[in-house]
This record gives sequence, structure tokens and C-alpha cells, in this order.
Amino acid sequence: MGDITFTEDTLRYISLFEKITGTQVKDCMETEEKLVFVVEKGQGSRAVGKKGENVIRLKNLTSKNIHVIEYSEDPETFVRNVFHTYSVQSVALEDRGNIVHATVTVDPKVKGKAIGKNGRNLRIAREIVSRHHNIQSISVA
Repeated sequence: MGDITFTEDTLRYISLFEKITGTQVKDCMETEEKLVFVVEKGQGSRAVGKKGENVIRLKNLTSKNIHVIEYSEDPETFVRNVFHTYSVQSVALEDRGNIVHATVTVDPKVKGKAIGKNGRNLRIAREIVSRHHNIQSISVA
């Protein structure tokens, strides 16, 4: 797990997010089309807001899709939280030599979305997970 550093833009997004949601951001990752926020455990639904109002407001203010993930100290739970929008059926962690691999089984109907175009969503998920837990690779089943 590497040190997390934020750009000025990312810090502005975090400040805006915390102001609008009243929650604490543990991590924020900016990609071309979306902002991924990791909030403290137990703050996920508060961050999203009633009927997603906070996410909608943030999307309008930033012109980016907003993805909220609730933090967990438990690696398996955290991986499940990262993929929560894809109806996770199971998460299996295994040691493969000197790396830890997670296999996430999702609803087959949304497997393509979980992986994303050219594996984009999976790459983002891998990066966010590896920033918080000792898991270096993830596959979607």
C-alpha cells in the first residue's frame, strides 16, 4: 500500500464533497469521467444522500460521475463495497505466490459493466483497493 497523495484539484473535490455530504473522505481518486470517494465506515448512505441527492448535486457541480465507497478494515468487505453497485455474490481472497488476488463474483448480467470498457472500471477498482489493502490483483467472475 503506497502513500496517497492528492493534487490541488483532488483536494478541492474532497473539500466540496465533505461540505455537501457532511461526511469524512478517507480517499479520493480522479479519473477522466469519474470521481471515486472512499468515506469512513458507516458513512456511505449519508454521503450518497436521500435518493442520491448529494451524488446528483456533486455530479452537477463537477461534471463527473460520482462513485462512493464505504471503507472497511476488512479486505473482503472493502472489495465487496468497491463493487457494491454490481450485485456482488461473493469475494474470495487467495495468495498467489507473493501477491494477494481477489476474485469478485457479480451478477452475470452486470459483469461487463463491472469490468468496464477496456477494463477501465476494473483498473480503477484495483487501484483503489491496493491503496487501502494488501491486494494486488482482482478479477471479476
